Order: sequence, then C-alpha cells, then structure tokens
Amino acid sequence: LAVSRVTQCSFVAGYGHTVPLSDGGKAFCMIYSLIGIPFTLLFLTSMVQRLMVHVTRRPIQYIHTRWGYPKQSVALIHAVLLGLLITSCFFFVPAAIFSNLEQDWNFLESIYFCFISLSTIGLGDYVPGEVQHQQFRELYKLGITVYLMIGLTAVLVVLETFCELQKLKEFKRVFYLKKDKLEDEQTILNHDQLSFPAVTDSVPITREQQKLNEPIATGPVPYQFTEDPINR
Repeated sequence: LAVSRVTQCSFVAGYGHTVPLSDGGKAFCMIYSLIGIPFTLLFLTSMVQRLMVHVTRRPIQYIHTRWGYPKQSVALIHAVLLGLLITSCFFFVPAAIFSNLEQDWNFLESIYFCFISLSTIGLGDYVPGEVQHQQFRELYKLGITVYLMIGLTAVLVVLETFCELQKLKEFKRVFYLKKDKLEDEQTILNHDQLSFPAVTDSVPITREQQKLNEPIATGPVPYQFTEDPINR
C-alpha cells in the first residue's frame, strides 16, 4: 500500500483513501511531492524520447524508404493505428479486467477509472482494491501501480506521436507569437558578413594545399642542364 501511495504522488494521479493524518506525514508528503514530481517528469520525458525512436520514427522512416510512400501519410496512419492499439491495451482490456475483479463496477465505470487514472486527473471516486478481505490484495495493488506507470508512458508516446504530425505542427503555429529578428541577425543577413569566401580567407593555407591550387602545366617542361661535378 505504501508503494502504491508513493507512486500516486510521484505520477500526480492523486486518488485514493490513503492519506497522511499527522502533521509530520503531511509535511513529508509535500516535500516528497516537490522533489519527486519533477524527477518523475524528467524520467518520463527521457523514456518517451527513447521509445519514440523505436516505436515511431524508425518504422515511419523504414516504410517511407522501403516502399516509397509519402512520409506524412505514413506518419498519420501510424499515429492512428498506434492510438487504437494503446487504447485497446490500456483502456478496454484493463476495463474488462477491473469489471470482473471489482464487484460494484460495470464496464463503463472501469473505463472511467482507466481514463481518470492515465490522464492524471485522479478524482478518487473509484479506487480498486479497497475490499478488506479481497484475495491477493497486496499483489493486486502492486499490479495497479505497474499498470499506471506503463500506461502513462504509453499514453505520452501516443501524444508525442500525434504532436509530430506535420498538419498538427502547422495548426500549432497559428497560436505561436511571431518574434522579430534581432538587429544583429538582420545586419548579418543583409551584409552577408559570414559568407563562405570571408571565412575561407581567414583560414591559413598549408604548402600541400598551395601545391594543389597551382595550375597544372600543359606544355612540355624544358630540360635544365646542370653541371656534373664528376665531368669537371
């Protein structure tokens, strides 16, 4: 139960009936949340970025390179299929399991619990494993904790996949503020101070490069007579 509560605090799910009662426990919960939540978000961000390479970017690039389909169309179809797969694996299947394990829950209430938990809303009106004489209650709680960790990561991967779609990027640009360029950047662009000849002129040229830059003689090379010291 303690592991489940610590996970809920770190993953900002925030539901359940297990709450600190003493002043020291409440103070520790606030301090732990201030430290644990940023580290948890950092861990999820790094994990999602690594998963995106294997789950989204490489499959899209492989299909685009192998069969020549447009990359935007492949990305859109991949995002839809991935969203359907994650929805089935982390919403419908767990909802069917919860509706069988929890006596007072129907299928709709189970889906409601999955959505509230994985979206980190955490209202706390539905909490699994609260029956006192339930078999394997501790193991059941641990399984729910693992489900929350993996499910939240999977949902973030799907959201990141949709955010990388080109149409969605163009839609997001509508809400961006157009920033004016700095004066020094305009000066560089107008006067072309960082042009290629200006950079290459400042680089020292070695003797080998000078030989390579010398023109190749096309005519016959005249023979130069030298005095042989033996024939003197």
